[in-house]
Amino acid sequence: MRTMWKGAIGFGLVSVPVRLYAAVQEHGLRLHQVHDKDGGRIHLKRVCEACGEQVDYEHIAKGYQDDEGHTAVVTQDELAGLPLPSKKLIDVLAFVDSGRIDPLQLSSGYYLAPESAAANKPYVLLRETLKQTERVAVTKIALRTRESLALLRVHGDLLTLHTMYWPDEIRDAGDLAPPSSVTVRPQELKMATSLMDTLSEEFDLEEQEDEYEIALGELINAHLSDRPVPKKETAPAPDNVIDLMAALQASIDSAARKPGEKAERPGRTAKKAAASGKSARSTAKKSAAPQKRTTGKKTAAASTASTGRKATAKTTTAKTAKKTAAAKKGGRRAAS
Repeated sequence: MRTMWKGAIGFGLVSVPVRLYAAVQEHGLRLHQVHDKDGGRIHLKRVCEACGEQVDYEHIAKGYQDDEGHTAVVTQDELAGLPLPSKKLIDVLAFVDSGRIDPLQLSSGYYLAPESAAANKPYVLLRETLKQTERVAVTKIALRTRESLALLRVHGDLLTLHTMYWPDEIRDAGDLAPPSSVTVRPQELKMATSLMDTLSEEFDLEEQEDEYEIALGELINAHLSDRPVPKKETAPAPDNVIDLMAALQASIDSAARKPGEKAERPGRTAKKAAASGKSARSTAKKSAAPQKRTTGKKTAAASTASTGRKATAKTTTAKTAKKTAAAKKGGRRAAS
């Protein structure tokens, strides 16, 4: 890994010699300009508009033009001679809680490594102090002749540096946010939270890839090998949301759906749910009313039948008793 910058971290009287390395490397296929007719390369030439001559790079200076059209020419030597205290020093301005830093201010990221074995001790001391206090350091550094704010923080066992935009470089958002009168219901928040949980299940950031870059590579390979150009369609973005709750529910169902299952549109899902609810309520009403009438009739019939059986039983018992008494009386007369 190539060293980009050498200097030291300075806070108070403590100095930590370090080396700076690029922490990120943007990938991508590099395209250049060509003539679409024959594929010939397009070369850009540095031509002076005053004399019309092509200018070599070593004779190119920097210039600034004011509102009246006057140009101030500044040479590379003059720029290099400007006083720049942070040219070889990461100057710590303050140690603050990480929550005070707006992520909008963060720019490029770099690794910081100890310059030598002698720098290991103060390096580890600074790293552990930042880690235990859960703070970050706001610093200044000059890279490529431009001074900028920078954030010094702990990343694993390393110190990292993130260049920052100056506060006045962050544009005011103005009235871009929705009006404060727009509110959401607790049910909608609950559904949105459920959708977030569903989408986050088994998510692996390491598996994400640049689909556009892959498609571009396939396109270039097709041209190089004289194969048919592959065509891929991009699903259109939704242009409106009719029912927020239905859209949330459809999104949850879609995220949890097994591969191969078809998705239903939010509107259709809402209509089905409404129709199902009406059907269930109608069925409940129809089944409830006849049950009450039937139950009443059955109860009355059962009561009548029970009363009739009881009356018949009493009559039979009374007749039997009379016959028994008559038989006994007749037997006593015969004996006398």
